[in-house]
Amino acid sequence: MTELTDFPSLETPCVLIDLDRVETNLGRAQAYADAHGLALRPHVKTHKLPRFARRQVELGASGVTCQKLGEAEVMADAGLDDILVTYNILGQAKLDRLAALHAMATITVAADNDTVVDGYARRFTDPTRPLRVVVECDTGAGRCGVQSPEAALALARRIDAAPGLHFAGLMTYPPAGKTAEVGHWLTAARDRLVQAGLAPQIVSNGGTPDMYRAHEVSAATEHRPGTYIYSDRMQVGFGHGTLDDCALTVLATVVSRPTPDRAVIDAGSKALAADTCAAPGHGHVVEYPDAVITALSEEHGIVDLTACADRPPIGARLRVVPNHVCVVSNLFDEVHLVRDGRLEDTVPVAARGRLA
Repeated sequence: MTELTDFPSLETPCVLIDLDRVETNLGRAQAYADAHGLALRPHVKTHKLPRFARRQVELGASGVTCQKLGEAEVMADAGLDDILVTYNILGQAKLDRLAALHAMATITVAADNDTVVDGYARRFTDPTRPLRVVVECDTGAGRCGVQSPEAALALARRIDAAPGLHFAGLMTYPPAGKTAEVGHWLTAARDRLVQAGLAPQIVSNGGTPDMYRAHEVSAATEHRPGTYIYSDRMQVGFGHGTLDDCALTVLATVVSRPTPDRAVIDAGSKALAADTCAAPGHGHVVEYPDAVITALSEEHGIVDLTACADRPPIGARLRVVPNHVCVVSNLFDEVHLVRDGRLEDTVPVAARGRLA
């Protein structure tokens, strides 16, 4: 990782983003997608920044993915005009917000049950500008999604029968490491749809862990990675790159050395999140790679220095690669953008907290 100035003007804990690594990560993924004839539709949940969403589109992304309406509203307000919302949307208030978005941009939404589709059909009735709907499929992750290719066809027929809706295709959030199983599931569903005269325009697969195996899912027409822009320890554990690809770190200060083998930093669960991964501890300390962040309370991170030859003094500033970067993005109001070891800009995390 690029050596950084101490940035004494920055109060810790705070987020640093290495722009050169971001650019490398974005370019590599887009080149892969282009080489394999896949549309890339990045998920903004990781960065939540319109500037990065626009950059992804500039590099060739077909549009962006959002998880909630709040994220989509931020992106549409920033000029993004092709947005997939991969979530069941229920309730009159949310449907009214969806209608306002639909008037601003090309919006595609997901559904995995009759209740959601019927809600869309009641709110959207204009056949001249129908709402695009994809059927979410559970290909093994055990989250949302219809449970069989036959159920996908039945729901597609229900969408197609509604005058104000347009059946756009299929989408899935797949289990990591199961590309063959995911491919079999989606191929079976696609073939049933084609035979029924409902050929899907898009078959949308997702996830960063298997991004560079996405071409193995031959039925898919697009891929929706999110974490790839920053990467994190969890993705490294999945085999997606190395720590040298991780663009986001949390800058923290050593505030206590109660014993020779223990340091305490000012970054706890409210800065690093509490997610675990295959590697030990709650984050990788860049300057002291043998250190282990053994525990987090809300405002304290406990660092075991037993294996370290050199040990940080009180007041030292450390960079931590988080286990799960997407959660960390949602914990900070702003992030600091760094290039060549210099602070270039500080920007608000525009879609932070947009959970509805």
